[in-house]
Amino acid sequence: MTENTIQIRPIHTQDHDHWLPLWEGYQRFYHADIPSETTSLTWSRFLDPREPMFAALAWDGDQAIGLVHFIYHRSCWTSGNYCYLQDLFVNGERRGQGVGRKLIEHVYQQAQEAGCSRVHWLTHETNQDAMKLYDRLADRSGFVQYRKLL
Repeated sequence: MTENTIQIRPIHTQDHDHWLPLWEGYQRFYHADIPSETTSLTWSRFLDPREPMFAALAWDGDQAIGLVHFIYHRSCWTSGNYCYLQDLFVNGERRGQGVGRKLIEHVYQQAQEAGCSRVHWLTHETNQDAMKLYDRLADRSGFVQYRKLL
């Protein structure tokens, strides 16, 4: 595999069996256990043109090796939507080969074409390897996330 052989493509209905193992790998990475009903709902939202949720896969030939999920949402600060890059995952043995960068750049391009004024995302503070990439591709906002689970 070379970086030039990697292609990023939006998901299609027939991609589910390629997407699911990557989605499950992402959950294992973050020690998350998302119910199968939520996973099914998420998949259906990606395929619904009325939903502001999108997904793309990184392909090396006929093998899916990474995924990205992103959501467009309104902002009180701009007239254009923001784009929240919610999930990014590259299969373990493929990390460090430019796949994550290509997935992020795909989101940048899609968001720009959709008229978004910003792409933003979160990562866990322990995800140091990914943060090295993120520091090259974006600016740290300086904001700290707070949340209350309901």
